[in-house]
Amino acid sequence: MKRLHVHVAVDNLEKSIGFYSTLFATRPAVTKDDYAKWMLDDPKVNFAISARGARNGGVGHLGIQVESDAELRELAGRLKAAGEATRDQEATTCCYAQSNKAWINDPSGIRWETFFTFGEATSYGEDEPAAAAKPQASCCSAPAAKLACC
Repeated sequence: MKRLHVHVAVDNLEKSIGFYSTLFATRPAVTKDDYAKWMLDDPKVNFAISARGARNGGVGHLGIQVESDAELRELAGRLKAAGEATRDQEATTCCYAQSNKAWINDPSGIRWETFFTFGEATSYGEDEPAAAAKPQASCCSAPAAKLACC
């Protein structure tokens, strides 16, 4: 079973935790000093927020979380078949988790992350620069600032 993933950059983590906890009628499943995550079943979504330095607020990226590495490989294969440049990451640490990932930007530049999480981590870790996920021939380049994941 797949789960939609949405990551939002926020200015005030505590205030945002209060807002989303009220919206979802539950507290986050994971709370850190700079990050919170809700694993919701209705709707089936992994919704994460983070306050990770100087970034614009709003949607950081979208994604699909899968339940096995085989499911990730199948989904990553479909992304590659879509004709956009992809970037694979193996055993990466991001959002206090260990995951295998495949990243892609859609034709409009929206970042998508597909991932299989297989363990926890004690540090936030880092995502790839936004520009690394963009096809080299793109006419629109994103800043190379690091963006949060998960």
